[in-house]
Amino acid sequence: MLKVEKRNGAVVKFEGDKIVNAICKAMSETEKGVDELLAEEIADKAFNDFKNLEIVHIEKIQDFVEIELMKNRPDVAKKYILYRDERARLRKHGWEMTDLQRDIYEKKYRFENESFDDFLTRVSGGNSFIKKAIKDKKFMPAGRILAGRGLDKYGRKITLSNCYVMPQVEDNIEAIFDTAKYMARTYSYGGGVGLTLSKLRPKGAKVNNAANTTTGAVSFMDLYSLVTGLIGMKGRRGALMLNLDCSHPDIGDFIDVKNNLDKVNYANISVNINDDFMKAVVEDEDFELYFKVEATGEEIRKKINAKELFRKLAKNNWNMAEPGILYTNRINSWHLMSEDEKFEFAGVNPCAEEPLPPFGSCNLSSINLSEFVKNEFTEKAEFDYQRFGEMVREGVIYLNEVLDENMNLHPLEQQREMSRELRQIGLGLMGLADMFIKLGVKYGSEESIELIHKIGKVLINEALRESALLAKEHGTYSRYNAEKVLKSPFLLSNVNEDVLELIKKYGLRNSQLLTIAPTGSISTLIGCSNGLEPMFQISYTRKSESLHQEDTYYKVFTPIVKEYMDRNNITREDELPDFFVTTSTLNYKERIDIQSVWQQYIDASISSTVNVPNEFTVEEVEDLYIYAWKKGVKGITIYRDGCAREGILISNKPSLSKLEKIEELQREIDELIVEQLEEDPDTCPMCGGTLIHSGGCAECQDCGYSPCSI
Repeated sequence: MLKVEKRNGAVVKFEGDKIVNAICKAMSETEKGVDELLAEEIADKAFNDFKNLEIVHIEKIQDFVEIELMKNRPDVAKKYILYRDERARLRKHGWEMTDLQRDIYEKKYRFENESFDDFLTRVSGGNSFIKKAIKDKKFMPAGRILAGRGLDKYGRKITLSNCYVMPQVEDNIEAIFDTAKYMARTYSYGGGVGLTLSKLRPKGAKVNNAANTTTGAVSFMDLYSLVTGLIGMKGRRGALMLNLDCSHPDIGDFIDVKNNLDKVNYANISVNINDDFMKAVVEDEDFELYFKVEATGEEIRKKINAKELFRKLAKNNWNMAEPGILYTNRINSWHLMSEDEKFEFAGVNPCAEEPLPPFGSCNLSSINLSEFVKNEFTEKAEFDYQRFGEMVREGVIYLNEVLDENMNLHPLEQQREMSRELRQIGLGLMGLADMFIKLGVKYGSEESIELIHKIGKVLINEALRESALLAKEHGTYSRYNAEKVLKSPFLLSNVNEDVLELIKKYGLRNSQLLTIAPTGSISTLIGCSNGLEPMFQISYTRKSESLHQEDTYYKVFTPIVKEYMDRNNITREDELPDFFVTTSTLNYKERIDIQSVWQQYIDASISSTVNVPNEFTVEEVEDLYIYAWKKGVKGITIYRDGCAREGILISNKPSLSKLEKIEELQREIDELIVEQLEEDPDTCPMCGGTLIHSGGCAECQDCGYSPCSI
C-alpha cells in the first residue's frame, strides 16, 4: 500500500480523495467551475505514478498535481499554486487575521511570545490530527483550553473547564456562605458558575434566630452577584447563572429582580419551568406555589393564576431581556442518564448549554460545520459526511485527553471527584449559518431541517461510537450503569444498531458528550458564524477616525457575505439570493424549529437567544415560549431590539481611540476596578462597542469580547 510522508515526518496511507477535494476547491474559484471527473482522473494518475514506491513525500504529490493541472486546466493550476503558497505561509505564520482576530488571539489566548505553531502544539496537546484541524479552521477548543492548556507547568492555576454548577444551596446560613466560598475559588481558576436557589425558604418564612423571619431566596442573589463581580479574570468578569423553580413562592420577586438596576448586576437569571406550569398556562388554570421548610416543618402555599405569572415573565423578558426559561422536564428526560434515579442535575452553566450535577463541570470544543462543505458556493456543493464523522470521533478523543489533563486542575476536590465519576465532555458545533450559505440552503427551510437530521444522526452516532471504543480501551466512567443507560429514550431514539452493539459490549467512557455553546470568541477568531445562530447582519457601518478631525464611515460586510459577493462579482446587497437570512428577517418559529431539531441529537443543551425586532409584542413573546416548549427545546430566551435594557444605562464616557480604549481597559484590569462592568450590558466593557446578543450570551462586533469567553 502506497504511503505518504507528511511535512512533520508522519507517514500515512495515500488518500486520493484528499487530492480530489483540493483540486475541486481550486476549481470552485474559477469561471469554468468544478470538473470532478478530471479531479478524480488526476488523483488516479498520481497513485499510478507513485504506486511502485514504498513512501512518497507530500510535496512530490503536490508537484505532480500542479503539472497535470497546467496541462489540462491552467486556470485551476493558478488557484492551486496560490493555495499551496497560502498553506506554506499558514504553517509558518498562522492565519491571515483581521485586527479584531489578532486582538482576540494576542490578548486572550496566545501565551507570552509563543509562535503560532507553538500555540497550536500547546492547545492540541501534541495531537497531530487536532493540530491540523485547528489550523484548517475545522475545529476549535473553547476559551479555557486555548488560554490555559499547558500552563500548569509554569505554576498557573487555570482550569480547562469553561463551566461548573454548584450544588443547590441548602437552607441554612453555613451552606449559603460555603457556596459563596466555592464560587470565589472557582472564579479564581477561570470557571463560570451556575447556581439554583430553589431550596432556600421564601420571604417571611420562620427562622430560629434573632431575625424571626427570613428575607427570602431572592435576597441572597446580591451576595452571589457581588462575589462574581469581585473575582476578576483576564479580560472578563466572572460568569454566573442563577435559577429558581417556577413553584417557589418567591418566583414573582425573582422575575422582577432585574428591573432594579442596582441589584444582581453580575448574573444571568432563568426560571425553571415544568410541564405542569406550562399546561396550566395553556389551559388558563391556577397553579400552586409551595415550599416546605424542613427545619421547622412550616408549609407555605399560595395559589396564583398561571397566565398572570407567565405574562410577568414574558413582559420582563420583552423589556429587560431576562429572565430566560429552562424547560426542566425536557432537560431531565433527554440525556444518557435520564433513567438513573441516582443521578440528578443541580442547575445549568452561565450560558445554559450545560445542565450539570452538583460540582459538575465540562470542557468544551466546537466543530466548524462550514469547513465540511465541498464545492462551496456552487451547484455541486455538498456536505462531507465522511470527513465530518472522522472529526467528531477525533473531537471526542481530544476532549477525553483534555479531561484527563484537567483532572487535577479543578478548583475544588469535589469537582475533581465528580469529573472522575462522570467524565462529562461537551463537543459542539458552530458555523451553521455559513454552512447553509455555502450550500445555497435557506436557514429555517424544509431543506435545512432535513440536512440537520442527516448531520445530527452522524454527530451523535460517531460520538457514541468513539466513547464506546474508548471505554473498551480505558474502561467506562465509574458511575456507568448499563441497565439504566440502555433504557435512555435519548439513546434509543438516536443510536444506530452497530453503535448500540458496541455500547452493549463495552459501555461508554463519557456520561455526556454533545452540546452547542455560544462560541462567541472562537467563532470570531476563525471567522465563522457562531453556534447554531443565523447570521446577525449582512453588513454594518464602521467609523474610521481621521487625523484631520473628519471621521469616515464605511460599510463592512460579514465575512461569509463578502466571500460570496467576491466569488460572484456582486456589489450590492439587493443582488444577494434569498438564502441570505439574518436574525432580523428570520421568523422566530423557524429559528426555534432549527434549535428543536438539533436538540434531538444533543444530550446536553443548546445556548440560545432568539433576536426579535423592536415591534415584537409581549403576546408574541408568550407565543414564542409556548411554541418552544411544544417543540421540545431545553431552554430559550429572547433579546428584543431597542428594549429598555439597551436604553436605560448608556455609557457617559467620551469617545476614545482604539489604542486609548485598550490602554484604559488594561489599567482597569490591573487596578481590579469593576465599576465599568456595572454599566450597560449592551455596551462592550472592552472597547465601548455594541454587544450582539445571541446563543444565550453576547459578543462585541468590534473587539470580539464575550462575557462567556467560550
